[in-house]
Amino acid sequence: MFIQFLKENRYVTPLLTVLRLFLGWQWLTAGWGKISGGNFDASGFINGALKNMSGDHPAVQPWWGNFLKEVALPYVDLFNVLVPWGEFLVGLGLILGIFTSFSILMGLIMNFSYMLSGTTSTNPQMVILGMFILVAGLNAGRIGLDRWFMPLLGKWIDKKAGSKQFPQST
Repeated sequence: MFIQFLKENRYVTPLLTVLRLFLGWQWLTAGWGKISGGNFDASGFINGALKNMSGDHPAVQPWWGNFLKEVALPYVDLFNVLVPWGEFLVGLGLILGIFTSFSILMGLIMNFSYMLSGTTSTNPQMVILGMFILVAGLNAGRIGLDRWFMPLLGKWIDKKAGSKQFPQST
């Protein structure tokens, strides 16, 4: 019932827009700060997370630490580009209300990545607010570019599919 309310109620749309704009601004400014600073380096953050893998109550679980050690650290130059631009593009998508569901999903993945790495900061609050936007789906982007773009995208996909439609089950 609550999920249907978030997805369909037109009166909740302005509240979702405010949440979307707030989260978008948070992501946009975080990403832009890293991009414009020109010296973002994730290796310190990753090494700090790896140090938190030990002890009686490790803040970083071994499976995530292994990912950081085996994938993120060796390819830190790639992550040094992906993180700031990912944050910036998530923010831009949320502010413009385009690809809203995809943008918030990517933002949530980053939030969870930071939390799995042993940091808290504002990530839990952003996850909670982001879940409302993700669950609301198209209703969260109704006051934004999704209102016009998503129907056009649907028509384009239908046109491309043409006769390749799936048979209906009886």
